[in-house]
Amino acid sequence: MYKGKLITFEGIDGSGKTTQINLLKEYLLNIGRDIVVLREPGGTSVGEKIRNILLDKKNKIVPTAEALLYAASRAELVKEVIIPSLNNGKIVILDRFVDSSIVYQGYARGIGVKAVEEINNIAIAGLVPDLTIYLDIKPKDTIKRIDRRKDKDRLEMEDLEFHEKVYEGYKQLIKSRPDRYLVIDATHDIDYIQKSIVKEISKII
Repeated sequence: MYKGKLITFEGIDGSGKTTQINLLKEYLLNIGRDIVVLREPGGTSVGEKIRNILLDKKNKIVPTAEALLYAASRAELVKEVIIPSLNNGKIVILDRFVDSSIVYQGYARGIGVKAVEEINNIAIAGLVPDLTIYLDIKPKDTIKRIDRRKDKDRLEMEDLEFHEKVYEGYKQLIKSRPDRYLVIDATHDIDYIQKSIVKEISKII
């Protein structure tokens, strides 16, 4: 058991994760909590280099290599930052974790859930989030948000069909392990979503 807590955020691209992570960060700092905010891929020197490879729209990456690169970045982040932070009693807020690989590479890319889980079992060293916040919104409602972004990354440039596969992947994943998830309707206004998140997190911190 760790002294700290690991809270992960999941959702399709354009679901509002970044906004809610920033609001949660502000709330936790205001009440005097010691926190670390991280993103995947990235968060370490090696991880940021891998992130640049993965999200560069000029790169064409086969699905298996994509899954392995995400796992490599994750392994660095878990060992170098997340576990030390948890051991020091910090609340770690993480933008995406293994669940993203399961749905993006396992479901949407077609590698298979089992293969992605096997790859990541080594990377995460048994680490499981204390709470995963899933912002639930359909791809048809996020595609406009994504289109407004000036510099879309490689995954954001995928077509609607791909994002629908990701969305269905999340549905299947949550159904298989419901206890860890807080599912929030992300079509609600920002303030409502934030209050729902704070209410749930207050139970575990």
